[in-house]
Amino acid sequence: MQIGDKAPEILGIDQNGNEIRLSDYRGKKIVLYFYPKDMTSGCTSEACNLRDNIATLNENGYAVIGASVDDAKSHQKFITKHELPFPLIADTDKKLVEQFGVWGEKSMYGRKYFGTFRTTFIINEEGVIERIIGPKKIKTKDHARQILSEE
Repeated sequence: MQIGDKAPEILGIDQNGNEIRLSDYRGKKIVLYFYPKDMTSGCTSEACNLRDNIATLNENGYAVIGASVDDAKSHQKFITKHELPFPLIADTDKKLVEQFGVWGEKSMYGRKYFGTFRTTFIINEEGVIERIIGPKKIKTKDHARQILSEE
C-alpha cells in the first residue's frame, strides 16, 4: 500500500472477535499502526504513548487501531495490562501485514527471521492512505506527536 491507495474495507478481527471495517470509522482519520509483538519494550512504549495521548488524537479527528500477528488472547492481555483504549487487530494469518507490505525479512544480532516492520498508515476520512510513517522514522515514545505534527 502506498500514499493515495484506498485501504481495504475489512481490516481484520480485533481482540474480541469483532470485525474492524473502514466504514465503522466514517468521518474520522484512522491511525493504523503495525507493530512487531505484544509486551515487548518498543511496542509497549508506542502503545502507551498513543494511549496517553488518545484524547488529543480523538479531538483532532483520529481513531487509533493497532495491528500485529499476535493472537486475540495475547492482545487481550496487552490491552488489560496497559489499559489500551483502542482495538488491536489479531492478524494471525498475516493477511493484513502482507497486504500493507509491512511483513518481511528482518535481522537481529546476525539472525535472519520474518516479522512485522513497525509502520503507521494515516487513512483519511474517505479511506485513502494519506501518510505513511516508516520503520526508521517512528519514535515509539513520541509517536502521537509525530502523527499530530505530520512530520
